[in-house]
Amino acid sequence: MKKLFLLLVTVIGFAFSSNAQDISENAIGLRLGDSDGLGAEVTYQRALGDNNRLEIDLGWRDGKNYNGFKLAGLYQWVWSLEGDFNWYAGVGGGVGSFGFDNPGGKDITDTFIFAAGDIGIEYNFDIPLLLSLDFRPEIGFGDDLYNNNDLDFDIALSIRYQF
Repeated sequence: MKKLFLLLVTVIGFAFSSNAQDISENAIGLRLGDSDGLGAEVTYQRALGDNNRLEIDLGWRDGKNYNGFKLAGLYQWVWSLEGDFNWYAGVGGGVGSFGFDNPGGKDITDTFIFAAGDIGIEYNFDIPLLLSLDFRPEIGFGDDLYNNNDLDFDIALSIRYQF
């Protein structure tokens, strides 16, 4: 047990002491996932330092009998893995709203808030392109119609232009 504890402390210490790769000042693109991300999201990242940034995502969906949007904001820490690969983790939250047209009945609408975590891996190409895959667990708080006030998992692939 003592060896396992020392190994865990060493790994965590290495992760936090490793030098972060410089991250782009700005990046904008698309985050493509589903679950509660509402499909495609427009995503924007703004560097706040050498190894941290703010990410803002706006997702929306519009169909024949429904529509909705979700706005998420996350604070992320970025660490270098090897070469042009980075990994990142973050915390944040957001707000959303949706509506269903119920033919022959009462229309259903709901506004909700949520808290989110984020962990992912990204590759920074030699051209101003950033490709990432992330996992975002979310817990929502609303009227129990859309998000069921439980834990949801959002997995997405993102492509961003860096400037």
